[in-house]
Amino acid sequence: MKNENKRRHKRIDSLNLSYICVDENDVLIRQSMGRTLNVSESGICLETHFAIDTSTFLTLTIALADTLVEIRGKVIYCRPAESDMFETGVEFIDLSQSSLAVLKEFITLFNDGELAGN
Repeated sequence: MKNENKRRHKRIDSLNLSYICVDENDVLIRQSMGRTLNVSESGICLETHFAIDTSTFLTLTIALADTLVEIRGKVIYCRPAESDMFETGVEFIDLSQSSLAVLKEFITLFNDGELAGN
């Protein structure tokens, strides 16, 4: 069976990001670091150390040069991965134009191999 790609934007590999998990009332549940498995303008897939419920919202922190932006997202799925890790898919929500501009620059630089660790 062919695996059909239904994504709106091209995905690329990325680096580790910090994030916080909050509930629907913005009450802090947990904060941690996750390895980004892929990222696009519409979402991100993180490798996390624990399962994250689909009722959870994440605020991700992306640092690019002297610019630091926080991007909010909704957990769409969380499934077991290798070595007791989890793959957590997050769809970006309420993305401001300035955050989107930084995200696009981050994706472009990473895709061109200009970010550390790539």
